[in-house]
Amino acid sequence: MTGTTAAEVLADLAALEDPRARAINERHGDDHGVNLTKLRALAKQLKTQHALARELWATDNTAARLLATLVCRPKEFPLAELDAMLRQSRTPKTHDWLVNYVVKKSTHSEHLRLTWLADPDPLVASAGWSLTVDRVAKTPEGLDLPALLDTIEAEMKPAPARLQWAMNHCLAQIGITHPEHRPRALSVGERLEVLKDYPTPPDCTSPYAPTWITEVVRRQNAG
Repeated sequence: MTGTTAAEVLADLAALEDPRARAINERHGDDHGVNLTKLRALAKQLKTQHALARELWATDNTAARLLATLVCRPKEFPLAELDAMLRQSRTPKTHDWLVNYVVKKSTHSEHLRLTWLADPDPLVASAGWSLTVDRVAKTPEGLDLPALLDTIEAEMKPAPARLQWAMNHCLAQIGITHPEHRPRALSVGERLEVLKDYPTPPDCTSPYAPTWITEVVRRQNAG
């Protein structure tokens, strides 16, 4: 489906609109009604079309922006454009997909990680922490893990929800991936009690860091 116009894609997305999907998405702060499995199928049909992705992003339509993150070429975005796109991300899913599917694959990811960590906007800062989670798990060389734990211990409990969630994920990731820092990660989580009472389905792991760390490590050792 190369050569498809943004208007044609918007029409396709409108045809996929489902009131039930919209109701579910809106409960999570996402203002669109497209089933994500169907959206991914549309992205597979479109394949990679970077110019189209830019046009879709410019529409400010949430479903179109999600689609844009799937059909773009992440390495073709300049740093300033990625920074602007993150600040334009109005909904949680758009924010998450942009960070995970685009920024993490960009050559600018480390620069943006450091820039965003220091940003006064908690939503922007949460993106910096999400990128830090990735580094903690995959390329921790050069990271000051004790300093990250210091920051988490001092700032996570009063942080706004999205920022708190990302910092908590980083705390858990440090505890899971780095055994030498696990006792402190567990201790910080136990003292702060962030997300301790978060409602968790029976078949899911609690996001409460001590429980999360302990369960993932148990599975790793069992495997």
